Amino acid sequence: MSRALWVVLGVVGVIVLAGLMVFGSFKSAQNQMVAKDQAVKAAWSEVDVQMERRADLIPNLVETVKGFTKEESTVFGDIANARAGMLNAQGPAAKIAANNQLDGAIGRLLLLTENYPQLRSSDQFMRLQDELAGTENRIAVARKRYNDALQDYNTFVRQFPNSVWAGILGFQVNNAYFTASPAAQSVPSVKF
Repeated sequence: MSRALWVVLGVVGVIVLAGLMVFGSFKSAQNQMVAKDQAVKAAWSEVDVQMERRADLIPNLVETVKGFTKEESTVFGDIANARAGMLNAQGPAAKIAANNQLDGAIGRLLLLTENYPQLRSSDQFMRLQDELAGTENRIAVARKRYNDALQDYNTFVRQFPNSVWAGILGFQVNNAYFTASPAAQSVPSVKF
């Protein structure tokens, strides 16, 4: 064989090898992006389930408190509106905003116990309050898992060469993180 034929075969071999490497990188990135996208969706689903659980508990808590606090109707209206907004919200961003509104309404409801000491001694109220506290903890854990999965996905999509493949495949950065609501950032007042 002539030297020119060896050179041509070498160049073709390098091109084929480079093509296989690029294709392998593409398929690997595609599979990982799909897996990470599904992890974000699963984590969001857990947040959604826990928020629905809380929304289902709230009417029981409200009815218990109503029996003791007839004149606090604005708080109950705010809670009903916030709950309806959360149940009707579509997509993570809308649910996060509605959830922040519900957080503030629940906080105002729980502050009512300061004005009604007999409410604090009600067994039913205490059970519901404990259940709500447990649900809040579950929501906090689910939010963290969701934010962690979202961060992992976004980091992967932004890294080179994954960013190139993400652009080709249509995977985009998702910035629908859970953050503290404005109400949670204010210092609560404690009265003894």
